[in-house]
Amino acid sequence: VQPTASAPPVQVAIDYLPILYSPSINVTAPLVFVGYGISDATHGWDEYAGIDTRNRIVVFLRGKPESYTYPITHADKIDAARQHGAAAFLTFTGPVMSPYEARRGMNHGPLAFYNQMGPGLPLPGAWIHTDLAERLLSSNLSQMGRSLSAVQLHLQTLRSQSFDTDTQVRLKWESAQEIGTLHNVLGLFPGSDPSLSEETVIIGAHRDHFGQQAGLVFPGADDNASGTAVLLEAARVFAEAGLKPKRSLLFVSFSGEEQGLLGSRLYVSGAPRPLSSTVAMINIDHAGVGNGRLTVGVTGLEKSQAANAGKQTGLMDIVDLFGFFPGGDHVPFKEAGVPTITVVSGGAHPHFHQPSDTPDTIDPTIVERAVRYVIALTWQLAN
Repeated sequence: VQPTASAPPVQVAIDYLPILYSPSINVTAPLVFVGYGISDATHGWDEYAGIDTRNRIVVFLRGKPESYTYPITHADKIDAARQHGAAAFLTFTGPVMSPYEARRGMNHGPLAFYNQMGPGLPLPGAWIHTDLAERLLSSNLSQMGRSLSAVQLHLQTLRSQSFDTDTQVRLKWESAQEIGTLHNVLGLFPGSDPSLSEETVIIGAHRDHFGQQAGLVFPGADDNASGTAVLLEAARVFAEAGLKPKRSLLFVSFSGEEQGLLGSRLYVSGAPRPLSSTVAMINIDHAGVGNGRLTVGVTGLEKSQAANAGKQTGLMDIVDLFGFFPGGDHVPFKEAGVPTITVVSGGAHPHFHQPSDTPDTIDPTIVERAVRYVIALTWQLAN
């Protein structure tokens, strides 16, 4: 990825990362800013209106304005760009963080990310650093007498800020795909009460990450070797301590989470334990770094149930309870009507989806707290 005008060279992983699933590309084209990249004529919000994006590279903010109350996915944005004839896209985190992004401690750099596949062929694209987005748009923003932050804030009023730019960008990379098989690994702990043993509590964590991409290795220690460690340790404790919960426990190591929740969606599509008698699904994801607290997202259950597990383990002072936690293998279960509880470590995850997510960044104390909490929560729900 390079601006064609004389400018400092950009670096992979620091300034940009190709979106995974992006096909090979070698194109030089003008850049067009299309706000959040939303084209929703039904609700009167079309950021492509009056803008020619044919054979151009569109650049748009991630997420959506808080005042836009309708669901929008990355796949929706890619579909809009394709329908409007774009050759490729660049996306970036806005200079003004959303409350969710701030709570997660996200920074403005590019992250590894799979294209959420909509209909049609994938569109080449990259996630770029916010600073690079400002550089690419600076000439036109200066002419407008506005900053990128001001443009983003203005977008919250749902008034289009789309504009052509004087900047040309060259995108060039080679991509290859391989066909493979992903495996979910399941371990059943039968319930001890004949009247309740057909009911199930699922404890899940995904063990896949990005592997080697764009010449870089993504180790995935926090996301999600940490959650996998919690899963395995909880299973070991139940097995070796002779604990006999009334309901059955199903420990599931999912694969394909980073590629669109493939493993959890596969489970839900043909559940080996009926979803109608699944009491809850506990999902553990990136539970190894942060501020020492636990973030717990609850759907379909009273928060008091999640709070009780904190009290039983003496961890209530460090447990922060929320509602739905967006993203993760609990989502297909929630969509299927199964109550879910998501456990992640609180605070910033500075190495999230980056090559720096290595084992030396993991805090064992945080992982231990997550294990204690998950065991207590599982015991409570299973009895």
